[in-house]
Amino acid sequence: MGNGRKIILLMGATALAGAAVAQQHKAAPAKSAPAKPAAAAAAPSGPQKVTGPVAVYWMSAATQSGFGMPSAGGGRPSVMEMMRMMQGGGGANHQLTLQLGSSQSPSGEPQAEHDPPSGLGLGMSVPLVTPEKAKVVAVREEPERAEIPREYQKPKGKMLIFWGCGEHAQPGQPVVIDFSQMTPDKISAGQMPAGFEVFQHMITSRMQPPSPSRNNTYGDWPNSKSRVAVTPQSSLVGDHVIKGDYSPEIRFSLDQNQDFLGGLNLTQNAKLPSGAVQLAWNSVPNAEAYVASFIGAAGGGRGDDGATVVMWISSETEAIGFAVPDYISNPELARLVRAKTLMGPETTSCQVPKEAVDVGKTGLVQMVAYGHEANFAYPERPKDPKVPWNIAWEVKVRYRSATGGLLGQPMPGAGGRGGQQQAGQGQQQAPPDPAAARRRAILNGIGGLIPH
Repeated sequence: MGNGRKIILLMGATALAGAAVAQQHKAAPAKSAPAKPAAAAAAPSGPQKVTGPVAVYWMSAATQSGFGMPSAGGGRPSVMEMMRMMQGGGGANHQLTLQLGSSQSPSGEPQAEHDPPSGLGLGMSVPLVTPEKAKVVAVREEPERAEIPREYQKPKGKMLIFWGCGEHAQPGQPVVIDFSQMTPDKISAGQMPAGFEVFQHMITSRMQPPSPSRNNTYGDWPNSKSRVAVTPQSSLVGDHVIKGDYSPEIRFSLDQNQDFLGGLNLTQNAKLPSGAVQLAWNSVPNAEAYVASFIGAAGGGRGDDGATVVMWISSETEAIGFAVPDYISNPELARLVRAKTLMGPETTSCQVPKEAVDVGKTGLVQMVAYGHEANFAYPERPKDPKVPWNIAWEVKVRYRSATGGLLGQPMPGAGGRGGQQQAGQGQQQAPPDPAAARRRAILNGIGGLIPH
């Protein structure tokens, strides 16, 4: 079976596993002064009364090199990212998401904007657009029928789960999940296959940013009303002002240590004599933790027992690879580093065990560096516990840097197509590069999963 087909099968198995996990767990605007970091946003220790915040504002700042794997949040690499990777890797890109939520509702159409520092390169302001509410169409409800469709085919294949850095897998690994045990009657009864208890060992719960469902009024960026975008040269440093007709005015400043994280790059991604793959990466300034994960597949041809999907994560504690979250809060980062679920900021290397590599010969590796989020609140918390703390707004700025690629196959350098010269007059065409052709075949297979 082709490499691209294997990748599609393993992504489908991952989605199926995720679905099974879900089944198992079923005022007028007021101007304010620039805020100081919120050191007291936690629950009060005394009888002090706390209200609000009226508005919450989240900035999610990401740095991406290589291409990203599908994650718990549903993110996918873009076609442009994959093409850049095939053409020689390219540099790190910046990505920024702005989300404003408020308990207030405007009298008319919601209006809000973010006035950024000039270094961000977005102009004087960007609009925070409130999504249009989806129209509800009345449909006739049909009675549920407990029957299996005629085209239903019993799932096949297995998932092998590994964790921990080292040339060889630790005792008791892998955890094996047999998809053939996932019949509709068992799933509806909440009966998961043996080994599914590993899904209880998620790294952490996902953070809950502002959203239309959690706030009375909501606005975000990027959106269809703004054509600007951040660039690799964009900087968050400077003064930020958020204003609108459904939120108090928000003012805060970010310093050099609160800018986008630097690019994360795999400096080593090669097979060792033992059969394991050695990973190494650059140390990212201001990173608080790292995590590496790998997903691969084998088999899946006609007449066999289905594809075997392998997942590995660098955690020293039992965890599942595809559950790596996009962002992690400061308290959780500290806890997970202490528990050795995440690698500490001093760690710059790890080995993918031979046993995982042997099964998932064709697969993707992803690395994430997590930064220390910045938190602000206004007004400051009164020192006298008898004075109520009426919070007007809170701001959270969170950071990540990530990279991805093919396990054990370093991509060409940024200097061109694998260092080859382009053929011209008087030049002889360079011979085909089998490794480059293999990379293109795999990436073309992944491209079939991405909406255009």
